[in-house]
Amino acid sequence: MKALVYEGPRTMNVREVSLPALQPDEVLVRVSHAGICGSELGGYLGHNSLRKPPLIMGHEFSGTIEQVGEQATCFRVGERVTANPLVTCGECRYCLNGASQLCGARQLLGAHRPGAFAEFAAVPARNVYRLDDHVSFAEGALAEPFACAIHVCRLLALAPTDRLLIYGAGPIGLFALQAAAAYGIRDAVVVDLNESRLEIARELGGIAVSSLDDMPGGIGEGFDAVIDAVGAEATRQRSVAAARPGGTVVFTGLHEADSRLPVNDMIRAEIGTKGAFAYSRDDFETALRWIGQGRINLLPWTETTPLGEGGTAFEKLIGGPGKIAKIFLTLE
Repeated sequence: MKALVYEGPRTMNVREVSLPALQPDEVLVRVSHAGICGSELGGYLGHNSLRKPPLIMGHEFSGTIEQVGEQATCFRVGERVTANPLVTCGECRYCLNGASQLCGARQLLGAHRPGAFAEFAAVPARNVYRLDDHVSFAEGALAEPFACAIHVCRLLALAPTDRLLIYGAGPIGLFALQAAAAYGIRDAVVVDLNESRLEIARELGGIAVSSLDDMPGGIGEGFDAVIDAVGAEATRQRSVAAARPGGTVVFTGLHEADSRLPVNDMIRAEIGTKGAFAYSRDDFETALRWIGQGRINLLPWTETTPLGEGGTAFEKLIGGPGKIAKIFLTLE
């Protein structure tokens, strides 16, 4: 089969590789659409320790069932599906208690296993979900990043009256804006330096600014809930500074490994902080259900590119894609 193989920093090429070996409990998916994730951009640049060449990346995808393992009898060839790419043991305390994303044996397609930047991907059947007839392949491929945003909002326990601040207008930040709207939030501010991304945030109903200094009337007492979807020391510090006394900050961006934080100030103001990693199975299923209900829409700000031009697509996202939030790679 054809696959886009990461072979070193800023080096990706289409190669002919063997089909994935199908285990009895797995299905083989013929990939239709596979989105490029921000974490994969870091891997492409050689900045992500999870992604070691040679590797087939890709974990946000959809397609059709091509083959089923002998134990995967719940699926039929030709069914339209998407997949939760976070493969977990299903038996540990975290998997059994609704926190499968914390499973110590977890593996991610496109990092620990061959991913979806290829004609076919092998996935455990328990991780595969049928798409409703009215849900497009592109929408199905958005379930994974949307699940990340739902997980963040769930950890924040948002109330409709909360004031929300989001640092970062990348896909996770934009999805968090939409997920928050589903929780009833009508007062959400998005901060980013990229004016094209800020335009998207405005069109999605957010108050979009390049700095909180640009807020009319300032920030008042601060925000009830803050999301750092960037992961830089500066945005982490500013997230804490923007939270009101008793507010909550969720860190989900992974850009920098370590950061200094004003811990004494956080103690005195009783600011709660949490990390948000990936999503639970319930978050993924909620994302897929909400997509089917039309609660989110990022398609007007997406682009589709042939798999053979994947390297060019990565460079475009790194160099500045303009008003594009997500690029899908496809063989169709």
